[in-house]
Amino acid sequence: MKTRILNRRKGKSSTKGRFYRKSLIMLLIVASIPGLITGALVYGMAGGRLEKELLHLHNVQIEQRARNIDAQLTNLELMLSHWAFDSKFDYSLKDSNFVQDFARAHDITKTLLVMQGSNTMNKVVGLYLNGDDPSILFEPEYGIVTSKPVQAVYEELLQSKKVTYWTDVAFDPQRPQAKDLTLVHHIPGGSHRPFGALLIRLDNERVGDMLRTMTPYDGGETFFLQDNGALFASTNGNDAESPFTAALREGIMVRGSAEGSFFFDYSGATYTVTYGKFSRIADSWTYVSASPITSITAPVVFISKIIFTVSLSALLLAALLAWLASRSIYSPVNRLMTVLMAGKSYAQEQHDEFSLIERQWHHLNRESSELHSKLSEQLPHVKESFLHQLLQGYLYAYSEEDLLGRMERYKWKVSEHQFIVLYMQLTGITSLEGKFKYGDEGLVTFAAVNMIEEFAEKHFEQSKTINFHDLAAGMLLIVPKDRSYKEELEVFGEELTNAVNRILKMRLTIAISEPAAAISHIPLSFEEAKHAASQRNFENENQLIDIGQLHARGEGAEEPPYPFTLEREFIQALRTGQETDAYELLNAFLSALSCKGAKAVDVQQGMLHLLGSVQHAILVSGIQPTRLFKYVNMYEQLSQIREPELILTWFRERVCDPFLKELGGRSDSQVRSLIEQAMIYLQQNYMNDISLDNCADHIGTNPFFLSKTFKQVTGKNFIDYLTGLRMDKAKELLRESALKINDVAEQVGYQHSYFNRIFKKLEGMTPSRYRELSQAE
Repeated sequence: MKTRILNRRKGKSSTKGRFYRKSLIMLLIVASIPGLITGALVYGMAGGRLEKELLHLHNVQIEQRARNIDAQLTNLELMLSHWAFDSKFDYSLKDSNFVQDFARAHDITKTLLVMQGSNTMNKVVGLYLNGDDPSILFEPEYGIVTSKPVQAVYEELLQSKKVTYWTDVAFDPQRPQAKDLTLVHHIPGGSHRPFGALLIRLDNERVGDMLRTMTPYDGGETFFLQDNGALFASTNGNDAESPFTAALREGIMVRGSAEGSFFFDYSGATYTVTYGKFSRIADSWTYVSASPITSITAPVVFISKIIFTVSLSALLLAALLAWLASRSIYSPVNRLMTVLMAGKSYAQEQHDEFSLIERQWHHLNRESSELHSKLSEQLPHVKESFLHQLLQGYLYAYSEEDLLGRMERYKWKVSEHQFIVLYMQLTGITSLEGKFKYGDEGLVTFAAVNMIEEFAEKHFEQSKTINFHDLAAGMLLIVPKDRSYKEELEVFGEELTNAVNRILKMRLTIAISEPAAAISHIPLSFEEAKHAASQRNFENENQLIDIGQLHARGEGAEEPPYPFTLEREFIQALRTGQETDAYELLNAFLSALSCKGAKAVDVQQGMLHLLGSVQHAILVSGIQPTRLFKYVNMYEQLSQIREPELILTWFRERVCDPFLKELGGRSDSQVRSLIEQAMIYLQQNYMNDISLDNCADHIGTNPFFLSKTFKQVTGKNFIDYLTGLRMDKAKELLRESALKINDVAEQVGYQHSYFNRIFKKLEGMTPSRYRELSQAE
């Protein structure tokens, strides 16, 4: 054992020679002398300049924290004023029966809960409504004020001539000392005859915590009070007339200024006092913060003494300092190892600490790069989601500044820029030359969006494309102001259209909005672009629609006429079960609607009108359309289809086939054929004197059977059907010809006088008036 110790000592003496001793002595001297000098300087400056600087910093901190408190109170006032002018709290509350109208009571409760949760200082947000019997109080749940003393407390709040004000109120009459700092706003906002009030009662503990932020040291006092003395709050719960508080108020009054700072001696202690003003609604508050000056300067004096003492003792503790130095040198390495290795085990025999640190650093750096890469991958999706919400108008509640800030966070340059919205629509998916078929809309749109992004990146610095997955896409361009992009947009549209025609074998419609100067105007520009796209010509051709030019040209060409005759013949073929004729008439009807120059929106509206007429015919025939179509919104489905072939297919499969199948189960083919003959006879001879008897003779049956089966198949009796034919033809002649009224009557098989009477009975107006209204359109 002795031998080992001797060997160790020898080893130490050999490694720690003269250089070690000189280095140790130099280290001690270098470490001690600056400490002694610094300690002396700090000790000497603590009572002078340093003390002044600390006091100045202390006052600046107090003023800054006072501004923070002022901002919090201002936010409460603004929030309460905002809600007081909200339509929820208008005069309709006065006569509301919240027991019956529980939904409104629930809505008010939710609103009060939102207000209550908007600030941590809020204890209760309530609504008091004055009533003869009883008064109503939401805190925030609905309740009735039954206690007269409690009602008197709330009634006193309504007696104030101020619309909104702060007050200190004890809401529990049995505990008058338990007062809450309360913000009151009469409702309705701006009314001279308020019948209620919105109340924000602050939590006294939270108010105390807020005031304590102005007193960062133990001891002292912080409080604020109204200049008229009606309201007072302090950190220690003292009242306004306590000796220390009264002395502080007197010291402030002697100075006569609105804000400032001074030293204040009280009971053998020196305080630094900072005071100033809060500008509240129709009032002014004074805040006061008094802190012991010893709490500010004592730590510096104490530390300087410690530095001085330690510096003097440094030479006597050289051996201890040397040992501590070796541990201190290794301490940062040890802490770095603890942080980087995070509790992982490692073999020190194989690697030294710096090798392990280097390896772990590379590992963490690789993970950081991977996370950054993932963030870069997700950012386009986040931007697309934001832009989709913006275009659809879901961000209407955000202010222009909020939208500007969000777009800048997403790395868009929007300052001094304008915004152009493009709406692009693909057509021709069912054409013979196309590569795709019905059901490939998502794939086609995906391919088109990739092409759009490629060409947009070539022409514009900032752009973003939205995929609507229904053969439509939107694009937002962010371009500098004070420059026209008309020619560049035309070049972009031409190149994109050629690429879509060549690669996808489809046609492209592009609607370009007018430039928008504000982000909040983007949803309106998008809606205008969509509306403009619906004004495209229905022919399967490429179209570039500039909304600015569209506005300059006005409404454009005359609208094509609606084919009423084909509609009537198509519905008649459906009623009589003539499937082949019905499909041919449907094709002819769509062709008539989509004649040369027809707009897509006109064709769509015409087909929707035909769908309504068919549903009416189905309903008249005794079949419930909602049951027949399995409670599907047929209008919504039809309005989403833009291709002519798809419209025809949808009409056949979703409208005609179910009706014909239902109709086939209700009447046999012979009866339908018989009624078809009767209907053809009526259509060919409606202008003659026709009766049920001669029609029955013509088709070879008896009048009773004809009357019964005619009603069963068509849903109308014989006379009503004949009258309907004559009226439809008469309205057509009145609209499209210049024949005199009596000539029109003869053309449809009526005497002039009787024609006028029956026309007015059925249409609610005379034939002459009907012609005037038709020509006016």
